[in-house]
Amino acid sequence: MSVKMTHFSWIILLMMFGVYSADDWGVSYSSSYICALKGSSVIMSCTYKHPPGYKIEKVFWFSEFREKGVEPPDLSDDSEYSQRIQYLGDKQQNCTIRLNDVTQKDSHEYYFRFITNITDGRWTGYPGVTLNITDLHVESPESVTEGDTVSLTCKSTCNLTDRTTFIWWKNTQSLTERNNKLLLQSVRREDAGRYSCAVHGHKLTSPHVDLNVKYSPRNVSVSMSGSGEIVLSDSVNLTCSCDSNPPANISWFKGTKYIGSGEIYSITSICSDHSGEYKCKSRNEVGEKYSDTVTLNVMYSPRNVSVSMSGSGEIVLVDSVNLTCSCDSNPPVLNYTWFKVNESSSVGSGQSYSALQSGFFYCVAQNLHGSQRSAAVQVTLKAVKIWTAVAGVTGVCGGLIFIIIILFVWKKNHRHDDIRQKQDDLYVNITGRDLTHDGALSKVNTANQNHAQHMSVSPRGLSGDQTAGRTLNSGDTEEIQYITVQFHRNHEMKRPEENEAQYDNIRIHQPDAAMRSADETVDDQSVIYSRVK
Repeated sequence: MSVKMTHFSWIILLMMFGVYSADDWGVSYSSSYICALKGSSVIMSCTYKHPPGYKIEKVFWFSEFREKGVEPPDLSDDSEYSQRIQYLGDKQQNCTIRLNDVTQKDSHEYYFRFITNITDGRWTGYPGVTLNITDLHVESPESVTEGDTVSLTCKSTCNLTDRTTFIWWKNTQSLTERNNKLLLQSVRREDAGRYSCAVHGHKLTSPHVDLNVKYSPRNVSVSMSGSGEIVLSDSVNLTCSCDSNPPANISWFKGTKYIGSGEIYSITSICSDHSGEYKCKSRNEVGEKYSDTVTLNVMYSPRNVSVSMSGSGEIVLVDSVNLTCSCDSNPPVLNYTWFKVNESSSVGSGQSYSALQSGFFYCVAQNLHGSQRSAAVQVTLKAVKIWTAVAGVTGVCGGLIFIIIILFVWKKNHRHDDIRQKQDDLYVNITGRDLTHDGALSKVNTANQNHAQHMSVSPRGLSGDQTAGRTLNSGDTEEIQYITVQFHRNHEMKRPEENEAQYDNIRIHQPDAAMRSADETVDDQSVIYSRVK
């Protein structure tokens, strides 16, 4: 401040002694304040004047005053400026300079000074030109939520003196907005990115800012490490992927049961219990979403192989016991094979097998990953039950035969009763006559003739002529009975009681039996005893 006061005092003294007037000396700056962008070129325009007869010996610009009697340093001689400053004026009246590639260090007040050939003919343009160097930066909210309205502003530390046209960049793509404000209405997640601004005609570009657009998780999916089939003892990593901002917290579920958290869910030494449907839930401060389910299908060879059978295992020969092979396997069993203990070859195939003989049986289940056999089960066929079945069948057949015999006997007896009833309807027509015959028989005496009588029996209702002249049919012959009665009189009876009764047998001849067979004579073997007085 003392240097400036000394300078003003010196000028006042010069004017007081009439060395020069204010109208003869002077420096005029076109602008006393310049706001320039960092890295740009600044032109400080000015003009100067001096009284006539003075010859300009030196012109220069400086930025710092020194003590009285000491000339300020010429910027052209300063290493910080020598390569960047360019004098555009002359030694007449134009004192304009250009300062290139300005930086924050160049923010000072600059003065023009000229020196004439007269010892006291020196002049400094005071006050000088204030240069303020600024850069650009983008102001934006720290974060926005999808759907909000966002305003981004390209700002500097001072008001740029030049009429400026702004350029906006998103990532490396130029936008159409030309104002210092960029308005994004109903922001979307696609609007997130790196934004920067610049001034047209200048190289300077602001540092980029990241526009952080928050949105709920989407595109949530689960991927599974490895390829091909998953078998027992393998290891599997399930990875939950999603698109969200801010990053989401991940939860894992098997079915509806929570099983863990984190982006990756690892399963080591897999067993069949790990089979099932898995999904993840992605959640952040904006919202949440579930992934689709993925199925973990663990392959393993058959296990828990067992045999079940119908019945108790003790069966009769005509029956069969069904043996069924069951197991747990993935994929399903391809082949079931049945074996009988102590036999090398198989006895059957398929999940079910019908055992028809005693012994111990077991099955072997096989799929693509291996096989396993069941424990043997015993099937016993008892002979006693076989003979019981045979006896039962025989008893039934015998019962049927007995019933048939009873029916046959009953029918036969019923028929004899009918015949006997018909015989009761017959009556005997007996006519006593002398047995006289030609030849030898005529010589029999009368006494002997009385000893023998013949009786003829005729059916009721038929006379002798009718009987003699009629040919009886088969039905009639069954009803006609011929009886021959012989009376024997013993002349030499010794006992009186013999005169009272004579016994003889009566044979009933059935002509119908003779008709059935010429060689067969059917005699009723029954003997009928008759008492004749």
